[in-house]
Amino acid sequence: MKELLSGNESIARGAWEAGVKVATGYPGTPSTEILENIVQYKKDLYCEWSPNEKVAFEVAVGASLTGARCITTMKHVGLNVAADPLMTFAYVGAVGGFVACVADDPGMHSSQNEQDTRQYAKFAKIPVFEPADSQECVDFMRMAMDISEKYTTPVILRTTTRVSHSRSMVEMKDRTPGEHKIGFEKNPPRFVPIPAWARQMRVRLEDRLEKLKEASETSPANRLEWRDKELGIITHSITYQYVRDTFPEASVLKLGMSFPFPDKLIREFAGGVKRLLVVEELDEFIEEHVKAMGITCEGKNLVPRIGELSPNAMEVIKAKMEGRELPEVKPVAEASDLPARPPVLCAGCPHRGMFYALAQEDVIVTGDIGCYSLGVMPPLGRMDTILCMGGGITLAHGMDKAGEPKKVVGIVGDSTFFHSGITGLLNIAYNKGASTIIVVDNRITAMTGHQENPGSGLTLMGDTTVEASIEEIGKACGIKKIYTINPYDQEKTSQVLKDCLASDEPTLIVSRAPCLLYEKKPVGPPLVIDKDICVECGQCLELGCPALEAAEGSPSINEFLCGGCNLCLQVCQVEAIHVKED
Repeated sequence: MKELLSGNESIARGAWEAGVKVATGYPGTPSTEILENIVQYKKDLYCEWSPNEKVAFEVAVGASLTGARCITTMKHVGLNVAADPLMTFAYVGAVGGFVACVADDPGMHSSQNEQDTRQYAKFAKIPVFEPADSQECVDFMRMAMDISEKYTTPVILRTTTRVSHSRSMVEMKDRTPGEHKIGFEKNPPRFVPIPAWARQMRVRLEDRLEKLKEASETSPANRLEWRDKELGIITHSITYQYVRDTFPEASVLKLGMSFPFPDKLIREFAGGVKRLLVVEELDEFIEEHVKAMGITCEGKNLVPRIGELSPNAMEVIKAKMEGRELPEVKPVAEASDLPARPPVLCAGCPHRGMFYALAQEDVIVTGDIGCYSLGVMPPLGRMDTILCMGGGITLAHGMDKAGEPKKVVGIVGDSTFFHSGITGLLNIAYNKGASTIIVVDNRITAMTGHQENPGSGLTLMGDTTVEASIEEIGKACGIKKIYTINPYDQEKTSQVLKDCLASDEPTLIVSRAPCLLYEKKPVGPPLVIDKDICVECGQCLELGCPALEAAEGSPSINEFLCGGCNLCLQVCQVEAIHVKED
């Protein structure tokens, strides 16, 4: 039986088919849908959203050490968070199969940076598999599990945005359980990397890498496709598809198991073609190794090292190789006349009230990762920095301690707070900071599609659970002044913010109201503007609400977009806004 599946759906299916018993992760585009799809198999396995990627990785390690097959999922920046356990687990080694599914985001469609996860595989000295379509997502998951158990190694399954979200046909197979019985076997020299034993682990790691190199030479994930030998292309992942479309006549070495490098295969291929090109997204990972082997090749002199490759980009590369005039890259015809649609906070979004209040104060706002990051966009324009998960809190403290003359406000979301914000808040209290920290709690992990988190009261598997209190955590950290507000009450929001900014000690504001898209209902009835009263001052437009329109100068409210939050009614100085009458 075959089904049309996305890459992420296929990874979930492959994990189930491979006998995975534990699946963990933290949501992050483009990896999120892996766990969202694996939960359909919950009668056969356990799955969870963990507070962050480090926790998710470590939970999966624990499962592996009992003999269970497991996966952990994250996006590329999430692996930074999990890098500490990754490096040491490479020494300790897996028992049950362990695969870290990491989704890179070339082109930064939904990320704060570009990273090439293959570098982590090389750094940790562990294998990496790179599927090019949905079928390979399933097949490579099974291969990765087998390799993990055979060589007692963690394995990275690296995808990209295009592989994660593209769809292709997948042949469905039955579930094959792992060979290990569940039960941890005590063996401190194997599992406890104190220096005396870790030094021996280091030697075993190098021995294992040599064996993995041999496995890479014969892996079905790597294959030679001989065609015209005038041009040979070494490629990987989704770029294989682009290469086959643009250079149908060329011979290809497709690296599905791209690390450790299959040196013999590379030499055989390079020796069989007249001209060698390496096509890869992001870093010159393969190209650098090929050149280090003493093999002449072309690569980043023709292939962009920044951004996502595409069929259009491949046509430009081909023109460069042939010395032709570069083709004009045209937009997709069907989309050529569409207006720009920059991302904005949704109509009725509870974060808008807090950002509007911040816009009235002369403060520095250190922001964080979440849909509230859109508070940086005009007309609100009320975010000054973004670094990483939890950085909204810690950067605020750093500015405060540096002697920044303005008041500093740090802002994070609820899921981000549980992910990486608690230690930063503890640090502020412990080291006697004076920042104001705001947690915009919309009761869900909104940006990545409404996943549960420790404050939502539900698990990924749908079970009711403890509902962690941000206020109680703040109190336990040592913050004494804690306020909980409804951000739709603009007067109260502004007053609490002013009181906190006037304080000479750290303060915590919990701005709590649910995401409208998650609730699937408006805050209240839609509003209208009485044009006979409106003086066209533009005050309401400063909210940046997409339901407020001013195409012809005079503002109006699109009743089909209005969330009924009443913020515009509250900021209107002439009382021109009121609830629409039936």
